[in-house]
Amino acid sequence: MAVIDVKPKSDCKYDIIILGEVMLRLDPGDNRIHTTRDFRVWEGGGEYNVARGLSRCFGKDAAVVTSIVDNAVGRLLEDLILQGGVNMEYVKWVPFDGIGRKVRNGLNFTEKGFGLRAALGCYDRGHSAASQLKKGDIDWEKIFKKDGIRWFHCGGIFAGLSDTTPEVVIEALAYAKKYGTIVSYDLNYRPSLWKDIGGRDKAQEVNKKIAPYVDVMLGNEEDFSAALGFKVEGLDEECSRLDPSNFKKMIKQAVKEFPNFKVVATTLRNAKTASVNDWGAIIYADGKFAEATMRENLEIYDRIGGGDSFASGLIYGLMEGKTAAEAVNYGAAHGALAMTTPGDTTTASLNEVERVMKGGTARVDR
Repeated sequence: MAVIDVKPKSDCKYDIIILGEVMLRLDPGDNRIHTTRDFRVWEGGGEYNVARGLSRCFGKDAAVVTSIVDNAVGRLLEDLILQGGVNMEYVKWVPFDGIGRKVRNGLNFTEKGFGLRAALGCYDRGHSAASQLKKGDIDWEKIFKKDGIRWFHCGGIFAGLSDTTPEVVIEALAYAKKYGTIVSYDLNYRPSLWKDIGGRDKAQEVNKKIAPYVDVMLGNEEDFSAALGFKVEGLDEECSRLDPSNFKKMIKQAVKEFPNFKVVATTLRNAKTASVNDWGAIIYADGKFAEATMRENLEIYDRIGGGDSFASGLIYGLMEGKTAAEAVNYGAAHGALAMTTPGDTTTASLNEVERVMKGGTARVDR
């Protein structure tokens, strides 16, 4: 029996749509942001990466709902998104004012880290087009009723961009639920997004309004604490991310307060260095927990986007009617593979994911 009852593809134009900001990631490669003289450009965003993974790796029809400034930078984003196989028909293009005084496209400078040097991100996304989206800007009735959508995904990153983005999220969620679309949400708490608009108190206020609409909630114990206010006695935020008992304690509280959560899942990570992590995942569904295969001493090339690739693999498993244990293993394997390549987004194939799930080695595939 399927964990989640997803509408048939025959009734829907897209398997999944996401709501979120897509930024340019400027990557200094093996250098540091503050000393480099050149950058490699990728596209990325916490919500968008999920859609791209489902499109490129898992062969699902995906689309993005966002806003982009119509200038050369915006058209570069368009080119990258289309290369990722994600449809842009729901993108709101806004005119460029000449210098970005009123609206601009977001930038994300990220160095991947190595050894004892942790990865570092520096955002430059204020006044971005996506952050200025308002309730009523998107025709959700057309999207969810006329076109039909099987799965909708959003997250706490988009919700924390401005005073108006939470209203856009809730508006979208209401239409999604009205027309039987499954909703997933990644809490993805980022202190830098919330510190200037009310910090944790504001994050909890926003996310507690969103949570009642969610079928599949994603987030680690820090996310559930910071973004939803759940506490476990004796548990601080420096605890091991590899201990599933911490997550289980949080989830028991969460599903009691929000019984609409059909699935809750997270990655389990112990960052020994920026380049070597222990990596696993855990899922709660149908009143039971299941854990993915734990991969000790996983070698990391670029950890950014590993959690988003976990989410896309998990969603694929649930969408395909896999068991909870199978779904969480799809997510963990996909996330592990995504961290072996540069950039936020996956370059893995479904065959590679399933090979890793079966315990395949790194021998040359000829």
